[in-house]
Amino acid sequence: MRLDRLTNKFQLALADAQSLALGKDHQFIDPLHVMSALLQQEGGTLSPLLTTAGVNAVRLKADIEQAIARLPQVQGVDGDVQPSNEFVRTLNLCDKIAQKRGDAFISSELFLLAALDTRGTLSDLLARAGATKEAVSKAIDQIRGGEQVNDQNAEDQRQELKKFTIDLTERAEQGKLDPVIGRDEEIRRTIQVLQRRTKNLWSPPFLQHRFLIN
Repeated sequence: MRLDRLTNKFQLALADAQSLALGKDHQFIDPLHVMSALLQQEGGTLSPLLTTAGVNAVRLKADIEQAIARLPQVQGVDGDVQPSNEFVRTLNLCDKIAQKRGDAFISSELFLLAALDTRGTLSDLLARAGATKEAVSKAIDQIRGGEQVNDQNAEDQRQELKKFTIDLTERAEQGKLDPVIGRDEEIRRTIQVLQRRTKNLWSPPFLQHRFLIN
């Protein structure tokens, strides 16, 4: 598999996983190293994805740390750590999943889905934390918003969008939307915006503006 087909975030996670394995004097890069790197990645996809999928992320992180500490150590590792067989199988499965989803690039969230379908320590720990393929797959669809991964910077762009927007569907599910009673004019103009896609909302001066992304 070509590494240039991985998103930038996923490539960074693999580099961090290699550094982690090297620092622990481990001979092989294991899926545990990769998952640990993904969970600690700043602005990464995995932590919010686990929350959406109903996974106990705190327990998962603790279990992964303990499992990594139990991996065999080899003194004198000179930087030439090799990928384990389980890691290679998981990465190849990521490629297959990406192709089935019609993605041009392999994003980091697919590693979680692939790990659940690969027998090994990581899949056992994920199950213990409450992760299921069905819930994770649904969570992936939700954070992607129905979009395919056709850009190597897709994960970075996803996080940037999240900084400046509000997911109204998520707010509605949580019961956090503002009441609409007595706001007929604003609702009418909102519908006009969604229908025409060219007209902006307006409000009196000095009030905060909100915009809808359809």
